[in-house]
Amino acid sequence: MDIQNEVRRQLAASATLLQATMDLAPEISEVATVVAETLRSGGLVAFCGNGGSAADCQHLAGELVGRFRRERLAWRALALTTDTSILTAIGNDYGYEQVFARQVEAHLKAGDVLVVFSTSGNAANCLLAADAARARGATVVGLTGGHGGDLRARCDICLCVPGDDTPRVQEAHIAIGHIICDLVEWKLTT
Repeated sequence: MDIQNEVRRQLAASATLLQATMDLAPEISEVATVVAETLRSGGLVAFCGNGGSAADCQHLAGELVGRFRRERLAWRALALTTDTSILTAIGNDYGYEQVFARQVEAHLKAGDVLVVFSTSGNAANCLLAADAARARGATVVGLTGGHGGDLRARCDICLCVPGDDTPRVQEAHIAIGHIICDLVEWKLTT
């Protein structure tokens, strides 16, 4: 294997998928508006996902609570992926499929937003979290790959990155997340 050519190939694949993701600009703008309105009204934005997507949840919640580009007050955001005591207690008592749904029941209400990351759109714990959020009147935003899997039908807005290579889809997800954070700050601080 020519390592340098492989590096170039993977970067080109990422760039190509990001280019294709530009077609989601209207939906990304809509998500930024929904998140901004939720935060303006004192609502909560919660995030859930597995593996690398769990890291994205933590990252983006941190951008909203801390700051992205502008100095401002902290906003209400929560990664449902980070409390090991809660995750292990729910996993042990109810099963792993319930680790996010139980937290949704505890934290979300009508007017809040749940952002669900699932590259396949089929993670059972993410699907149940989306169902729980909808039952509580929260807005459900999905970030998926491909055609969105079963999650797509459970979302108010689903950002389906047009690819199925998990690492490339996750790269597009974090780019989308950063854009949303930037737009939300612009909407709420200018």
